[in-house]
Amino acid sequence: MPLLSRTGGARARRWTAAASAVVVAALAAAPAVAAGPAPAGAGAAESWRGTLVSAPAPAGSLDREAVGKQLSGAGIDTSSVAYGTRAYRLTYRTITPQGRPTTATGLFLLPQDDGRRRLGLVADEHGTTAWRENAPSGRHGKPLGPLVQASAGRAVAAPDYLGLGGGPGLHPYMDTASSVSASLDMLRASRAAARLLHRELTGDVYATGFSQGGQVAMALARALQGGADRHFRLRAVAPVSGPYDLEHAELPGLLDGRVENVSAVFYLSYFLTAQNKLHPLYKDPAEVFRGPYASKVEKLFDTRHTEDEIVKNLPATVGELLTDDFRARLQHPSGGLLDALRAQDGTCDWKPRVPVRLDTARGDRDVPIANSQMCARDFARHGVKATVVDHGAVNHFGAFRAGAPQIARWFDAVERR
Repeated sequence: MPLLSRTGGARARRWTAAASAVVVAALAAAPAVAAGPAPAGAGAAESWRGTLVSAPAPAGSLDREAVGKQLSGAGIDTSSVAYGTRAYRLTYRTITPQGRPTTATGLFLLPQDDGRRRLGLVADEHGTTAWRENAPSGRHGKPLGPLVQASAGRAVAAPDYLGLGGGPGLHPYMDTASSVSASLDMLRASRAAARLLHRELTGDVYATGFSQGGQVAMALARALQGGADRHFRLRAVAPVSGPYDLEHAELPGLLDGRVENVSAVFYLSYFLTAQNKLHPLYKDPAEVFRGPYASKVEKLFDTRHTEDEIVKNLPATVGELLTDDFRARLQHPSGGLLDALRAQDGTCDWKPRVPVRLDTARGDRDVPIANSQMCARDFARHGVKATVVDHGAVNHFGAFRAGAPQIARWFDAVERR
């Protein structure tokens, strides 16, 4: 649960909509590319993973001054902006949660006129969105994080995840494994795209992301350090406000009021309907959701409804959304529900050999700061001290606004080591 880019309250929605409008005006996404027939069988898919379906599709460019205006208009410090950016929409082959061949899309950004042919690559993972057009390469995508990172002088791979952007099917929300596989294959597609664009990637990867993307970035970093692809070397990890501990931090916050009502209702509805396709949570939505929501909640998360449309069709509180029996189950998870939670947790239970920074905010009422604190404790048990950067009494989006440019400069310092 993690983290919505649109439902953190009306004020946050207004800020996000305004930021999206100015970015999308300059980075108009290219139309979807036909994927063609997929290879048969999971074994065949392995040899196709990360390959481009077609050439990179130009998605707009911004000079340095325009990047600065976009970011400052969204309340983001521009001191890390050194270059303009060029964006490309990629369509590439990857796998479903069941290991079957599919396609996914994402946004690939390059710094303009930086004088270097070889670039490090930032994996920038986006936060929760239910509408496919809100993904980075979508028509209403808001690639503020990728803009920050690319304008600082590195290439950026911003995957849409499965089922979002131009990808087929539904999005398996909070399925960490498939988000990591789609992100890893986006890195591979970006390496191929860079060559077609007469640029070259060094192989160094800097992992970051916001909200849901913070958790994905952490899991991707673990996979890269574990040798998921020999062409890539993890250099640093710096996620913002990730839901690293669903069982002990995020879920309790959703139920006890630490997460504000609108966000809690949205996240729980999205998580439960998506995870039920992967884990046995319920046979009938009425086991979980009260009427009249039981009859419509699954249809709302079809990737075709905007976040505002979804929120308008859901109740104001968790108590109005869930049956008493299922709310009690959430307070003491077991069976398929516990499996669904634990399948996403443990992303901080490893020993990084690279610098780690955890940005968060004690004022965050979407992803409580306890998530980052517990992540740091997990690392400490492995003898690793992860820097926790608390941006104070700001909200969820405030943590991103403060953290993103600081992370870009921090990546600069790591690169110089």
